[in-house]
Amino acid sequence: MIRVSGIDHLVLRTERLEAMLAFYTDVLGMSVERRIEDIGLVQLRAGRSLLDLVPVDGVLGRRGGAAPGREGRNLDHFCLRIEPFDEQAIRARLKRFAVEAGPTEQRYGAEGTGASIYIQDPDGNTVELKGPAGSPAPGA
Repeated sequence: MIRVSGIDHLVLRTERLEAMLAFYTDVLGMSVERRIEDIGLVQLRAGRSLLDLVPVDGVLGRRGGAAPGREGRNLDHFCLRIEPFDEQAIRARLKRFAVEAGPTEQRYGAEGTGASIYIQDPDGNTVELKGPAGSPAPGA
């Protein structure tokens, strides 16, 4: 059984990074937690969760295709926090429902770095299943 304990983070693609930063920090009071300039990522603290902003012209943003609008996705992916993160049990359940899963990798989230797996929902939205900080990924 997979048990979701919360939303770890959401990733929004944007053409207006500075305006989005101002909105989420000045208007809503979030703080910048970290920036990874080389891939185009700004992570904002949202309580126990993160909101990631990704410029559409950056490394991550280009993966989503056209800019947000009728022909382009705004949401890159969302992440569900899974506990316990039992990779074998998760993969067995996904296989039972014919859901393809990507590799288990170490990724940073609201609680720190831990194991995660990407899958897609029926509409093609990417969903990240993430374990707690410190959860191991194979070879980690």
